[in-house]
Amino acid sequence: MFSLSFFEKARFASFFYLRFVFIQMFKGLRMHGKYFFLSVCLLSFTFALNAQAPKELYWEDLVPTDFVVPEAPPPAIDHEGNMTQAQPNAPLVESLDGMLVKIPGFVVPLEGDPDALTEFLLVPYFGACIHVPPPPSNQIVYVRFSEPVPIDNLYDAVWVTGRLSTQGWKGDIASVGYRLSGSAVSAF
Repeated sequence: MFSLSFFEKARFASFFYLRFVFIQMFKGLRMHGKYFFLSVCLLSFTFALNAQAPKELYWEDLVPTDFVVPEAPPPAIDHEGNMTQAQPNAPLVESLDGMLVKIPGFVVPLEGDPDALTEFLLVPYFGACIHVPPPPSNQIVYVRFSEPVPIDNLYDAVWVTGRLSTQGWKGDIASVGYRLSGSAVSAF
């Protein structure tokens, strides 16, 4: 079945709306005004078409296709509660660097207050980095927002949109392979 994404629907709707407005306004303008109006409409329509839609990524997209997970012995029991991260230097997909993306995941808060966060880790499953050992570094995304964003419930998955970077991050909790400069958060 043929389906359109939100951004494709918006492009079609803006095209038909601009066409209608153009026809209505074109009727009442003089000749030199018509050319000016036409150039302004074409310029604004070009900007609307060039608006970049984020690429929807999933966690398997963050792992190189040729990477084989090495067989690891079972982790040693640590009675002090310390958890060692599996593959802290896992390989990254370098072609994703600088791309505008949208990725789902669970939030592990790092910086903010009870109502809103500015920094958090995005992980593929609930409890990663908190109750269980951290996943490989290419399965953790460090997210930073310039302004605090509300996260309604830490138990629910969210979509995070922003510019992805392959520049890692290292914290007390885990080594991270990807950074994301966040622009939006929404419910999954």
